[in-house]
Amino acid sequence: MAISALRLEERAMPWFDLPEEQLKEYRTDTAEPAGLDQWWRVRLDEARAAAREPTLTRYEAETYAPVEVFDAEFSGAGGDRIKAWYLRPGRRPETGVPVVVKFIGYGGGRGRPAEHVLLPALGYALLVMDTRGQGGRWTTGATGDHVDGWHAGPENASVMTRGIARPEDYYFTRLFTDAVRAVETACAVSGAGRVAVTGMSQGGGLSLAVAALVPELVVVCHADVPFLCDIQRAITLAPQAPYTEVPEFLAHQVDLVPAALDTLRYVDCALLARRITAPCLLSVGLMDMICPPSTVFAAYNEITAGKDIAVHPFTGHEVPTAHVERQLRHLREFLD
Repeated sequence: MAISALRLEERAMPWFDLPEEQLKEYRTDTAEPAGLDQWWRVRLDEARAAAREPTLTRYEAETYAPVEVFDAEFSGAGGDRIKAWYLRPGRRPETGVPVVVKFIGYGGGRGRPAEHVLLPALGYALLVMDTRGQGGRWTTGATGDHVDGWHAGPENASVMTRGIARPEDYYFTRLFTDAVRAVETACAVSGAGRVAVTGMSQGGGLSLAVAALVPELVVVCHADVPFLCDIQRAITLAPQAPYTEVPEFLAHQVDLVPAALDTLRYVDCALLARRITAPCLLSVGLMDMICPPSTVFAAYNEITAGKDIAVHPFTGHEVPTAHVERQLRHLREFLD
C-alpha cells in the first residue's frame, strides 16, 4: 500500500509546477521509441527463457501466525535470482485468495515482513519484491544487481545512470523485467489468474510499468506519487534526487547526452501507460519536489482504462494516511 516509499528529506514548498487545471490537460512531448512493444517482448522472453522455478521457505511461523510468511526467491532479468516476501492470510484456502504484488521506493528493499502485514491481515496474499542493487538506504534489501558478478549484494546505491548509454544495459530495464517476473511468479505460486499491483514512488512507477507490459495479468493498479514518468521533463524540473542524478552525470558526460535521453524513453511510464487496461488509482502531491506533479499527470493522462487520481494540494513526496483507506476501498471494488 502507501507506506513504503522513497524517503528523502523534504520540506514543503510552494506550488512550483503547472497550475492544477493545466495539469489535468498536460501531455508529455517525449516521442515513443519505434518498436517499443517488440523491444520489451524480447527483454521479457529472454528473462523467461533463463528462469528457474521459484522457491518458498517458511519464515518465523510462530512469530507471524496466523499469517503465513515465506522467504521467496524467483528469477528476474537475465535469470538473476530476486528475493521477495510472500505473505498469505492464515486459515484460508491455498487458492482463491486475492493477490497483490508490492514494489518498493528508491533506495529501499523488501525490508522485514512486519512492514507488510496490513494486506494479509485483511485477507489478501501479498508478494513483496526486493529491489536489485538497492536496499541500503531506508529499509533493508537482500538482492544484488547481477548477483553472480559485480554489484553482488544490496547497496546504498545511486542507480539512475547505471548502464544509461544503452537501453538493453540500463538498470531500470532490468528492474522493470524483475517486476514483470514478480507478477508472473505471484500468479504461479498462488494459482491466481490476475493480481493487483501497488507501490509508491519507484514502486508506483513499477506498478504502472507492469500494468502496461503484462496487462493480461494485472486487474488493479495502484501507483502513488509515481517515479519514472515523463523522465525527460523530470530531469530538468525536479530539484531533488533521484532525478538530479541524470543531469549531474550528463553535465560532464556530454558525449552521452543523445544516447542517455534515448535510453530513458524505453522506461518512461508516461509512454508505457497507454497500454494499461486495469482500473487505476494514482496519487500526486502538488508540492512534490522529487516527482513533480506534471510528470505524474503525464502518465495519468495517457491511461485510457478506468482511472482516478487523488490530488493532495499541500503534500510533498508522501501520501496522507487517509489515502490508504481509499486504496482499500478500491481493492474491495475491483479485486475481491
